[in-house]
Amino acid sequence: MSEYKDATQAIRAGIQQTNEQENSEAIFMTSSFAYASAEEAAAMFGGEIEGNVYSRFTNPTVSLFEKRLATLEKGEAAIATSSGMAALMTLAYTLLKSGDRVVCSRNIFGSSIKFFDGYTTKFGVEVVYVDATDYAGWEAMIDDNTRLCYFETPSNPLYEVVDVQRVADLCHAKNALLCVDTVLATPALQNPLTQGADIVMQSATKFIDGQGRCLGGALISSQALVDEFTGFMRSAGPAMSPFNAWVLVNGLETLSLRMKAHSASAMTLATWLEAHPKVTKVNYAGLESHKYHELAKRQQKDFGGLLSFVVEGGRKSAWTVINGTKLMSITGNLGDTKTLVTHPASTTHGRLSDEQKAAAGIAEGLVRISVGLEDIDDIINDLKTGLDKL
Repeated sequence: MSEYKDATQAIRAGIQQTNEQENSEAIFMTSSFAYASAEEAAAMFGGEIEGNVYSRFTNPTVSLFEKRLATLEKGEAAIATSSGMAALMTLAYTLLKSGDRVVCSRNIFGSSIKFFDGYTTKFGVEVVYVDATDYAGWEAMIDDNTRLCYFETPSNPLYEVVDVQRVADLCHAKNALLCVDTVLATPALQNPLTQGADIVMQSATKFIDGQGRCLGGALISSQALVDEFTGFMRSAGPAMSPFNAWVLVNGLETLSLRMKAHSASAMTLATWLEAHPKVTKVNYAGLESHKYHELAKRQQKDFGGLLSFVVEGGRKSAWTVINGTKLMSITGNLGDTKTLVTHPASTTHGRLSDEQKAAAGIAEGLVRISVGLEDIDDIINDLKTGLDKL
């Protein structure tokens, strides 16, 4: 189906349709599969013939999601996991061994920092951090022991944008692999594999689902690397359920349309916030004033649906704004049809130390908004109500 554009691929890729098939993706809710003979079972388990063995690592519904996502990400293959964090675990435990170094940007998801620092280091892996856009810092930190480099672009919640190709070149000069978390952009807006990255990590829980219904994650890469990830999946089992895969397949069908709408509303809201007298800073690269505006324009098709802003008065003021809204849902998730608001310093990044928060730029007066698909005038008026209470 390579002749079709992404919006079409999101609906049609991976389907093996016959005259008998329903005009919808089937859910194969089964733990195991039956065979016509003992010989066929042995051949399937031995990998001599292709087919489904056990839903921990082969399931038709999950495979459809993987094929469709890989197509949209411009990758050779994908492996689906039970959550975004399960994807990170699969990445780390497959690729890393004692003595390896991981170089991460500081401005990554708080749970990712906790995972790297609290668990991978137990096995003799060194984890070091660098400012996401400090390219001299990346070059200095990537040494001969570096196996993996990892960053988010755009980052959550500050919308830092990293030059993927530039960091990829630094990684590859030292034979290191680059994994890019592009959950805020999704494959509808950015394809890091075409920009030099070796692996893309997705938390499908967010915009790919788009309605806050289920958890899911994925790694997209070359077939050879995905085969390695599959070996870990077969042994450790952080698998995506068939039902969640079915939900996420249907999420992919509307992803392109939703990301256009999220982006348009976020741009309108960011522009309004930038002019508000009680807002000291807005983090959204769609704004021409944003430090990474030009790079984001070059790497992305649009700017996405997440932004953040800072108010004076620290946590007390941020909570006053959040509690003053009525329409928005106060929750730590993002990427929903509903507009979501949260205080990162006490929620998504709440487990970080004060020093880690400061290094990552997570201020106490920072408010994050995942802009939904409600009417933008209603979203602005709701936020105005909150800001008016300052």
